[in-house]
Amino acid sequence: MDLISRKNSPVALRKRGKEMVMQFGEGNFLRAFVDCFIDMANEKGVFEGSAALVQPIDKGLTDMINAQDGMYTLLLRGRQGGEEHMEKRVIQSVSRCIDPYRDFGDFLALAASPDLRFVVSNTTEAGIVFTGADKLSDAPQASFPGKVTAMLYHRYKTLGDKNGLIFLCCELIDANGDKLRECVLKNAELWGLESGFIDYVKNENIFCNTLVDRIVTGYPRAEAQALCEKFGYQDNLIDTAEPFGLWVIEAPEYVRKEFPLDKAGCPVVFTDDVKPYKLRKVRMLNGAHTSMVAMAYLAGADTVGECMADKEIRAFMTKALFDEIMPLLPLERSDLEAFASALYERFENPYNRHLLLSISLNTVSKYTARVLPSVKAYIADGRGIPKCLTLGMAALIAFYAGAKKTDDGYVNLRNGQSYKVSDDGFVLDFFAARSLSADNSALCAETLSRKDFWGEDLTLLDGFAAAVTDDLNLICKNGMRAALESVIA
Repeated sequence: MDLISRKNSPVALRKRGKEMVMQFGEGNFLRAFVDCFIDMANEKGVFEGSAALVQPIDKGLTDMINAQDGMYTLLLRGRQGGEEHMEKRVIQSVSRCIDPYRDFGDFLALAASPDLRFVVSNTTEAGIVFTGADKLSDAPQASFPGKVTAMLYHRYKTLGDKNGLIFLCCELIDANGDKLRECVLKNAELWGLESGFIDYVKNENIFCNTLVDRIVTGYPRAEAQALCEKFGYQDNLIDTAEPFGLWVIEAPEYVRKEFPLDKAGCPVVFTDDVKPYKLRKVRMLNGAHTSMVAMAYLAGADTVGECMADKEIRAFMTKALFDEIMPLLPLERSDLEAFASALYERFENPYNRHLLLSISLNTVSKYTARVLPSVKAYIADGRGIPKCLTLGMAALIAFYAGAKKTDDGYVNLRNGQSYKVSDDGFVLDFFAARSLSADNSALCAETLSRKDFWGEDLTLLDGFAAAVTDDLNLICKNGMRAALESVIA
């Protein structure tokens, strides 16, 4: 079979637009998210640009992408609107990929292009950091903010103090755009760059905070060859993802006018405040996962899909979401219910085999960030104790307590079968030194009072420690299913 390319295209080719987007990151997520949206906008005629990708580290997909002229097949698979959804799209929005470790001159040339207007990035949560180790003379700089500072300075020196860029950061950290801007300014100060450049960074460029949401399952290794046979062409860059997507961009109105992805039907929201959308995602999607994971695993489930097919576990999630989380969120109920409906379809997606043990990584810090705010809001509102979220804490303790340190890490037992417990060392050491018993009041008091776990002493929350203790004692006496039934009754 021929390799997919513009010479061997299985679809009608559109005219390739100017390289208006520099994209730091050539991995699965951005190709199934941003590049998909740009492709949709180009197809609808509301945007006429392409994305030039930049490989952010010294190993990546540059050669494979260029061998296919930037083209690849994206499959969106799952449930949408209550029905099975399967969509195939041959992406044409990528012009090329640049490896700045081999072709730093090409990277700088793109930076200085008058056509360039947007910079998109997804360099992982650890990508937007000021290291203090980069130098202007490096080719390239090691860190992502270092590369951005260098390319902006080259653009400034080449084109003058106008021609700023719009940065759309997709890293999963709060205030991602603000933090990138802060790192760039720190580099400029470290390198002793002139005040004119600093003014240019501050006044001519905009660093947008964004929120991204789409589960991307990436290259379908086990079925790739069969898919290529079905397609009738070889594609070494097949990408797969769920149908659901959401990109919330905090930006002035002119950004929406210049980058009108929403007008092409893309799930893109432009707003003046991304925080409510972040709150909704963290409390509902992430909070549902975290409050459920330990309980569901100890109740016998292994994946999120199995949880959704289990009548009792599903009822637990429904009660947690609709009765204990959503009523305390400062958003319209209709909006929250629509988001919850989409969550159910995402969790039921048969193409996303999301293992509960994978979700359980660092559950203590996740509970603190994702679930505890809902617990505190519920109690503060005079509603009593949130039964499901409280059981989530008791199940967390049961999941961790008594884990044994082995050469393969910390392991615990479920029905005689071992499972791995993964968290910070001080958390695991604490639980390894303690075990479950008929009366767990001391264990709960010790656990909930750990300020280094929760950021505060949770025994001071009215009634919470007693309720957690009751749940944990019930788990130890009659099993997780009995405790689950008690909260959904």
